Amino acid sequence: MFAIAVIVVAFQSLMLDAAEDASATKPNIVVILVDDMGYGDPGCFNAESQIPTPHIDSLAHDGMRFTDAHAPGPLCHMSRYGLMTGRYPFRTNVNLWPTQPLIEPEQMTIASLAQSQGYHTAMVGKWHLGFKESGYDQPLPGGPVDCGFDSFFGIRASTDIPPYFYIRDDQAVQPPSNQIEANNSEGWSPIQGEFWRAGGIAPDLQLKDVLPRFTDEATSIIERHAENQDAARPLMLYIAYPAPHTPWLPSRAFAGKSGAGMYGDFLMMVDAQIGRVLESLRTAAMEDDTLVLFSSDNGPVWYDADTKGFDHDSTGGLRGMKGDAWEAGHRMPFIARWPKHVAAGSQCDQLICFTDLLATMVDLLDVPLPQQAAPDSFSFLPALTGKDDGETKLRDEFVMRAGGMPSMMTIRQGRWKLITGLGSGGFSKPKRLAPSGDGVTGQLYDMQADPQETNNLFAQHPEVVAALSKRIEAIVRAPHRTAY
Repeated sequence: MFAIAVIVVAFQSLMLDAAEDASATKPNIVVILVDDMGYGDPGCFNAESQIPTPHIDSLAHDGMRFTDAHAPGPLCHMSRYGLMTGRYPFRTNVNLWPTQPLIEPEQMTIASLAQSQGYHTAMVGKWHLGFKESGYDQPLPGGPVDCGFDSFFGIRASTDIPPYFYIRDDQAVQPPSNQIEANNSEGWSPIQGEFWRAGGIAPDLQLKDVLPRFTDEATSIIERHAENQDAARPLMLYIAYPAPHTPWLPSRAFAGKSGAGMYGDFLMMVDAQIGRVLESLRTAAMEDDTLVLFSSDNGPVWYDADTKGFDHDSTGGLRGMKGDAWEAGHRMPFIARWPKHVAAGSQCDQLICFTDLLATMVDLLDVPLPQQAAPDSFSFLPALTGKDDGETKLRDEFVMRAGGMPSMMTIRQGRWKLITGLGSGGFSKPKRLAPSGDGVTGQLYDMQADPQETNNLFAQHPEVVAALSKRIEAIVRAPHRTAY
């Protein structure tokens, strides 16, 4: 590990030497990641959505929709780890996030890459990748400012996971010295509605204010960047909204305005916050020079009864929900807007994963990628811009671990999807099924003919099962991308 760190540090030092000259022609990059939004929630992905999302839809109108984009894991911390590092989350123990940082010192991230190229890097929102905690009156090492961001304002995890407090860079703004009682909403499941857990909360934080507070921070960063414009320092801004994850807390302006209950109302509020960010880019005259990437970290908490009760399919016809190996757990709405570079109103069916952001940025910035960095990252820049690049290998397969069963792996390769167990592996019931003795120990779906994953072909195609199982083993064992 020491040798890897030395190589990465040397790479970053080398890149910094040339960054000032090189970065003048690089675009600003704004990554907007929302939380627990389904594939079928935005109108641009589901014409029958009961939730107005005009600002997300505007990104699709002016940019490109990716219809086969996947989170690297169907839970918050798994997904964010992959996005930041270009590594599948099964390569580390993501369950350690409550007590220690998941990203190792000097490990390359999308932020450290941008920073090495002269970008001003900032993050606002939900981290959920761990800090080294020794009391909230002490510094919190291992977070965003130790992973390539020049600045950070946000929270350690979700707004239903205590303790609740704001963090500025690596310090608690105020420690969580007060207490808040647990809360639930009648008429919803225990993990829906105005749900949060009991625990410590800082005096300066109210859960209903977190979402607009983060937008205030994000727009302020954009405004300050425009006021102090330095052609040698483009902006890389990562906005990680902790919504529409629970608690669903729509403000009065949105309450009762959607056709999908308080969930839909809250997503309307999220969309409005995104609109504020886009307007800030426009006002700052940065819109044309900014690549905006938008997605959700994983699928929604939305049950069949919710779909029937509201006539709103948050999953857009996909099977399952958050946490699942089934498609709705990890196939995400993904949009890219970059005026004059990405065709407006376009659609792309190229298979991509959040881990691909790092390699795509490497391709975009035209810098080398150390062999040990981002082993599961493949550039989708040619698909994004429509320009062929014979040297760029596009992703042709995707591997993921289920959110609730560490032993259940998923691989998608071409038309085939193999799940190495029975059940959802996540939030949907049944989470796990024991084999019945007929030799069917997993699930095999033809995603071209059966995107709803209704017809298990495991018994009919043992040769496909064997080949995909072997492929999973090879990828899990591979230390870096070129090894598989």
